[in-house]
Amino acid sequence: MTSAADPAAAGDRRNASDVAGVIVLAACAIWSLITAGAHDGRPEGVLLAILAVAAGYASGRILGALLPVAAPCAGALAGLGLAVTAPHTTPGPQITSPLGHSGATAALLILSAGAACCAAWAARPPVVRFVLQLLAAGIVVTAAVLGSTTGVVMCTGVLLCSLAAARMRRRALGLAGLALTTALVTGTSWAIAENVLPDGLTAALEGPLTQHRVLLWRDALHLAREYPAFGAGPGRYGELGPTVTQSLLPDGKPHSAPLQQAAEQGVIGVALLAAVFCWVLYALWRTRRPTPIALTAGAALTALAVVASVGNALSFTTVTAGAGLLAGFATSRPLSEEVPELIVDTGGVPPATAFSRDVGD
Repeated sequence: MTSAADPAAAGDRRNASDVAGVIVLAACAIWSLITAGAHDGRPEGVLLAILAVAAGYASGRILGALLPVAAPCAGALAGLGLAVTAPHTTPGPQITSPLGHSGATAALLILSAGAACCAAWAARPPVVRFVLQLLAAGIVVTAAVLGSTTGVVMCTGVLLCSLAAARMRRRALGLAGLALTTALVTGTSWAIAENVLPDGLTAALEGPLTQHRVLLWRDALHLAREYPAFGAGPGRYGELGPTVTQSLLPDGKPHSAPLQQAAEQGVIGVALLAAVFCWVLYALWRTRRPTPIALTAGAALTALAVVASVGNALSFTTVTAGAGLLAGFATSRPLSEEVPELIVDTGGVPPATAFSRDVGD
């Protein structure tokens, strides 16, 4: 009875996280259509991002189940290749700050480092695990070669968090810390836009962020106050933000995902964006994958959230699809791990009891 109950309970937990994900993503899509209809907005970009996350997550679940080591390794190499070769993500003269369009480069490197570390923890031979950890370290070096300071810092953080995750027994505490980190960074960017921080601290933070970016954030807050319920409409920030017109090459974005949601989709839009991140952390908490894999993926997605809160990374489909793919890898149930549990030598212990003991451990 115990052996049957434990897998059933695990299945219920996975189903609960999947249902929560479907509800949250569907709510995001529906709300974008509602706000677009209220103010003649353009929801295509939001819908494409939601579709990319959903498709990436489903693909990650399937590929992670079939190829728990090879799939995230291939994903890491693919993300690294895109970061190095894709013309729309390579840092260029159009954005001087490392948190502008090149934030997409940093985001791809972060996701690649997270996927490489997840593949390392999924590998059983020590040699393979060491090689995959070297791949993650190589991604940090690549970020330095590309001149992405953000990528170097964030990828190093992901690598260190992955190594530290091996000593954590309770993933809930680690995931709570990641959620708190995201909230602090988002709150700080919001406080800078509100101009409520001490003058010295604001001046120090405006240096790497640039004053132009801070003005974009303040325009977004102005729109959020003017349209608190439904926002100004998806895709309309570029039309209504006065600072955008002063840019040499404007992209119509405030370069902050939470502030863009507040400006274009109101308070509910911000709540739904937070709900998506919380759903991912919840799915990582519920997954039966080892804790190091769950915390490594959580660290990488938190680093992505930090970059997105002060940059424009989520405007790129490759980034949103990659985020869903990494979450899918970390929450999949590899088929290869189920077979050994059923065919282990029980040493005279009844198979049902042995299976229950293995699952409980």
